[in-house]
Amino acid sequence: MKIAQVAPLHESVPPKTYGGTERVVHYLTEELVKAGHDVTLFAAGDSQTSAKLHPIIPESLRKSKQGRDAIASHILSFSTLLEQLADFDIVHFHTEFYQFMVGHTLCIPHISTLHCRLDTADYAAMFAQHPNMPVVSISNSQRNPVEKANWVDTVYNGIPAENYDFKPKGKQDYLAFIGRISPLKNPVEAIQIAIEANVPIKIAAKVDPWDEEYFETQFKPYLSHPLVEFIGEVNEQEKNELLGNALGLLFPIAWPEPFGLVMIEAMACGTPVIAYRNGAVPEVMKHHFTGYIVDSVSEAVEAVHNLHSISREYCRDYFVRRFSAEAMAKNYISLYERQIFKARSLFNPALEAVV
Repeated sequence: MKIAQVAPLHESVPPKTYGGTERVVHYLTEELVKAGHDVTLFAAGDSQTSAKLHPIIPESLRKSKQGRDAIASHILSFSTLLEQLADFDIVHFHTEFYQFMVGHTLCIPHISTLHCRLDTADYAAMFAQHPNMPVVSISNSQRNPVEKANWVDTVYNGIPAENYDFKPKGKQDYLAFIGRISPLKNPVEAIQIAIEANVPIKIAAKVDPWDEEYFETQFKPYLSHPLVEFIGEVNEQEKNELLGNALGLLFPIAWPEPFGLVMIEAMACGTPVIAYRNGAVPEVMKHHFTGYIVDSVSEAVEAVHNLHSISREYCRDYFVRRFSAEAMAKNYISLYERQIFKARSLFNPALEAVV
């Protein structure tokens, strides 16, 4: 198949540090190329890929020093795509909702994977205005606020097993938190859990400009505690080491996160997870087997003391079976084929009778 992958432009593909969506786009694109498909990636110019790269802007929006506008840059991306539309069998958007403005004009099969939360009133109204836009969820829980959207499948995110070193032992003398310093990711409660459990915690996270007040007023006061170490942003290799050597990953999210990539990154290393029961957590984790799903700080503290009973081998095997990049790509390839067949059937109804 000739496939267009349209990535968001906020980060490079893959991102240098933080950027879950762009990382998933990269892993999917590489697996599609590996499977023999002709793939073109529309992304920022500082991206690296085995596919054909069509650079929309010289570098990612977050790294750009030229003050580029996100809306204008993404409109440029779609304009460029439309000029080449006849070259593809299917287009796969990862750009949240920008493409909804042009979706009804596309004359070839297309899907949009939504990587964001959908629990705001505006989204329900938007889906009502675009009832035929084919969309993909990254978890079943993500669909709850807008069940009447044109959902064509749920495809769980995946990451390459070979990128993560399985560590059956590791140091296991600290807890890890990886993400953003924001109220939604809830690093403050992660610290409180570690302190109450009397276990050191290492925090690898970025601070966005809009979260600086939270960082200064809520998070920073804890940095003087002897059990707390704030590392900042880490690259892939550093994250691999941080997760692989941890006793467990703390994931005390305070919002309905639609997936939570760091959970499967931890399991890929064999590291169990303690997560709050929110969003896709019950879909991604297997309670008592890959860690513990909890509802409070006190339950999380108790879970910390039980982490040694979790099989790190089981965590790794569970990840490989359900959340490898290869598994994700196979699911998307199957979806692409169904969507292409469906589109062709509209023009040739006799195809439907063959099936």
